[in-house]
Amino acid sequence: MDNMTLKEIQTKLLQWETSENPLAPLTSNQREAILDLESMLLGIKSESEQQEKTEVCSENVPEDTMPEIDNTFEFLNWYEQLNETGVKADDAPYEAYYKQLEDRRNECVSLTNQIKATMTDLNKMSEEYNLVSNKTNALHTMSEQLLADQTKLSNIGDDIKQKLHYFTQVEHLSQRLNSPTMSVNSETFFNVLAKIDECLDYMRTHSNFKEAHTYFVKYRHLQNRGISLIRSYIIQVLNQATEQVLTTDEDSTDQETMDTAYAVYFGKFQAVAPKLRMVISEIEKRAENNEEYAALLSDAQREYLSRRSSGAGFATGAALRAAGREHCAALRAACSLLALACRDEWALYSNLFAQPSPALHEYLQSLCTGLYERLRPQIIHINHLETLAELCVILRIEVIEEQVNNDPALQALGGAARALLQDAQERLVFRAHVHLRRDVLLYRPAPGDLAYPDKLEMMEQIALSIQEQSLKRSDSRNSMVSDVSATSQEVANINIEAQRRPQASPADLHGMWYPGVRRTLAALSRLYRCLEKRVFQGLAQEAISLCVQSVDNAAKQISATKTNIDGELFQIKHLLILREQIAPFQVDFVIKETTLDFSNMKNAAYGLMQKPRQIFSLNSNNALLEFLLEGTPMVKEHLLDSRKEVDRQLKNCCEMFIKHATEILAGPIVDFIEKVQTPTSEETKEKMLPEEIAVAVKEAQRRIKAHLAPLQRSMQLYLANKETEFILFRPIRNNVVGYFIQVEQFLTNSGYTYEDTLIVACPTPEQVSVFISSASLISHNEPVLPYGKKRKTSTARKPNVANIEESNVESANPVS
Repeated sequence: MDNMTLKEIQTKLLQWETSENPLAPLTSNQREAILDLESMLLGIKSESEQQEKTEVCSENVPEDTMPEIDNTFEFLNWYEQLNETGVKADDAPYEAYYKQLEDRRNECVSLTNQIKATMTDLNKMSEEYNLVSNKTNALHTMSEQLLADQTKLSNIGDDIKQKLHYFTQVEHLSQRLNSPTMSVNSETFFNVLAKIDECLDYMRTHSNFKEAHTYFVKYRHLQNRGISLIRSYIIQVLNQATEQVLTTDEDSTDQETMDTAYAVYFGKFQAVAPKLRMVISEIEKRAENNEEYAALLSDAQREYLSRRSSGAGFATGAALRAAGREHCAALRAACSLLALACRDEWALYSNLFAQPSPALHEYLQSLCTGLYERLRPQIIHINHLETLAELCVILRIEVIEEQVNNDPALQALGGAARALLQDAQERLVFRAHVHLRRDVLLYRPAPGDLAYPDKLEMMEQIALSIQEQSLKRSDSRNSMVSDVSATSQEVANINIEAQRRPQASPADLHGMWYPGVRRTLAALSRLYRCLEKRVFQGLAQEAISLCVQSVDNAAKQISATKTNIDGELFQIKHLLILREQIAPFQVDFVIKETTLDFSNMKNAAYGLMQKPRQIFSLNSNNALLEFLLEGTPMVKEHLLDSRKEVDRQLKNCCEMFIKHATEILAGPIVDFIEKVQTPTSEETKEKMLPEEIAVAVKEAQRRIKAHLAPLQRSMQLYLANKETEFILFRPIRNNVVGYFIQVEQFLTNSGYTYEDTLIVACPTPEQVSVFISSASLISHNEPVLPYGKKRKTSTARKPNVANIEESNVESANPVS
């Protein structure tokens, strides 16, 4: 290696890390690592070189290493030799290592040549193996292909054979189907039909096959032939059963009952059921997926039902026509007969067919239509409410709820019964309206209906005589027990949870009620179980309103012939009865009335007349448009509550009774108080003398003593309830005491002297209360006639009022 080469190497090495364009720039960490390695290598190298140089110098360099040098050339020559010696000494280990590497390379080349030779031999053997393997695989592949082709051909042959089977069965199936020994009611026949159905399905599915359509027509013809044979067989069996029925009917006498005739009609068809059951079951299996068999099944059902209608339908109609004329008995008999007929027909039909059909429902409906057509003309001409109500109960409870009761066999009977029930309910509502108008609102009471309080006294005398006889026999102090009437029990038993009425007093017996009240409650009790809740509510509201008007009219007549007290007590008594008796009805006596309010139309018409020039105006002030928009009538809804109407009427009547009773007991004092409270009271005070006031006070005390007992006696007769009497008498007593208190306050505030108050002798409130109580005690210890009734004889029997049972009249504070 010369100097120029070393310089070039050094120059390139210096360019690795130049500042401007370095060939291989190093990071600071790399530089530090190189420097550390360099220092370590230099240290190791300096030691080894020093040792080697020492050895080399000791061997090669003579003792006189420094030759004689006379000139510069000798020096340079010596220096060059010395340099070459040093270089050789430095390159000796590398040359040894290079020689070693060269030997190894030669060994690797030799080994590589051997491997190439071996690979050449191996590739040759692999090519020969692949050639043999490919030939073997080709042989196996050809064998497998031959086997696959054989299998495919075999499968194709089997498939062709299987497909040809459906084409070759036409003649065989035709011969078997047309065989004279073939019976429809056999398993072989239906196996043939199954095979025909299978072939038909195959031809229908593989319509792309050659001549598939032709064979489809042939198999369809065979299927129609089989269906015709089945239809003929079914008609033949049904005709035989019908002929037997007709033969039996011709041989029968007129004395045979309809039940026997119907049993014959039923038994003949029951006998032929096993012949048809297997055939029909096979048809039903195929009818689910085949329209032809479904049509055959429908035809068989209609053929069967048409023959049943000619027999059982005639018998049922004759039995309905033979029913009695009594409406309820005829309805029960007809419904029972139809229920039996429908169940028998359903059972007989179920023996033949698995599922019911619309034709069966039509047939049963035709049987039950006779019931509706037979009884409807009679129902719509019935005028008696009880008969109509009983018919409704029979149809609703006995027929629809008890007999029908979701029974599929009686659905037709239920439909006919519901239609009859609707007609009966409509007739019942109409007759109830007529009855309430005629017998309640427009009722003209007889003299005995208004004979109050005479009839109450008569009933009390009868009750007392019966009670005395009972007391003599049993030596007890129990009160007389009166049976509650049938209508009262019916009304009270409507609500199952309602408590049973206690023993009623003679004054509260059903027979003593005013006819309008009795008829109203009796009508409601009948209608409650017959009508729907919504219809009953509207009818009940009208009935109660008419009853309240009827009681008010009767009370006015009693007041005109007797006294106001009698009329008012009569009205209070019957309003309490009415309120009590309608309580068990579990309905709301509230109806909604809709009315039209035309007040807006009137105002809009006035506005239209005032703007004649703006009728056809094109702007927003068009008078005609305003009339159309503002003149529309308004729809208003009103809620009418019958119970509140009864309570309101009862409150008004109680207030009038309290007012009249107060005037009867303390009339002079009432007139005096009204006189001193008038606008001219100052002049009255100056002219009113204590003697005049004393006369009014004494007259009031006299009236209390004279009229209190008859008043309480009348309340006992009419009301017959201690609690009600106490509630009604308490405001009367408070009013009387209050008027005496006002007299005492007037004397105190008007400057009357002590002597004047002594002259007036106005009792204190406590004295008035004691006086009223003493008068009440006298009324219980002496025979007293009712208010307004004159004593005829002095030997009147003393009534034992204390032993009369209290009635269960629902009481309310009439002055609250």
